Amino acid sequence: MVDHLANTEINSQRIAAVENCFGASGQPLAVPGRVLLGEGILTKECRKKPKPRIFFLFNDILVYGSIVINKRKYNSQHIIPLEDVTLELLPDTLQMKNRWMIKTSKKSFVVSAASLTERKEWISHLEECIRHLLTKTGRQPSTEHAAPWIPDKATDICMRCTQTKFSALTRRHHCRKCGFVVCADCSRQRFLMPRLSPKPLRVCSLCYRQLLAEKQKEEEADQRQLEPVGSAMPGYEPSSGDDSDKSDDDKADQWPADTEFYTSEVSWSSFHS
Repeated sequence: MVDHLANTEINSQRIAAVENCFGASGQPLAVPGRVLLGEGILTKECRKKPKPRIFFLFNDILVYGSIVINKRKYNSQHIIPLEDVTLELLPDTLQMKNRWMIKTSKKSFVVSAASLTERKEWISHLEECIRHLLTKTGRQPSTEHAAPWIPDKATDICMRCTQTKFSALTRRHHCRKCGFVVCADCSRQRFLMPRLSPKPLRVCSLCYRQLLAEKQKEEEADQRQLEPVGSAMPGYEPSSGDDSDKSDDDKADQWPADTEFYTSEVSWSSFHS
């Protein structure tokens, strides 16, 4: 790894430069032992359309944001702990090549690189960081991942009822459980999924029924565990249990005119050693 960079002046300067680009809207990134390993522009498949995003790979987190002025100003900062990340290679499409999915428990999304070589570099560095962290902490790779949202333009009709046609007056919604594009009638329910949000989230009718069934099974299992205790205690009665679609991805971005990155020969990204 690059632990030898952790306490160097050049690493501190690189991290400070990233913090300055995000300004007051971003979180502090300089912590003991953290190393900035690389950075670059990747295309992120957003809800409306693919958009360029700036990505920074540290030895413990992945940071990305929207580009206002390349290498000078970024906003909409997102920080992802690498311990929670799983990667999945994806086939090319007509619109996007060199794709892969970044999956986490709270959010999953698809990105693409400018070249196959660049994708290999990103994947290699990401996997090395994840492997190092899991070995260091003794944790197992994450197995629960949020479903990626299907882009709006992928369908003109509701993916549940297949009857409702979307238009300027009939808007699209996304199920937070499966990521499908659905109409309002097919996504009237809300369900609390603590892994994703402390507030109940919009889900489609099918996922709502499945989530209710899973919850009922869990409650029945808990009840069975309590029954022997209750039978031995006279009078004991166990108690019974019973986001806005708009995101920062909707903000307009300016494709950076200046695409120089240190001395790297890679199209959009550079990695430090």
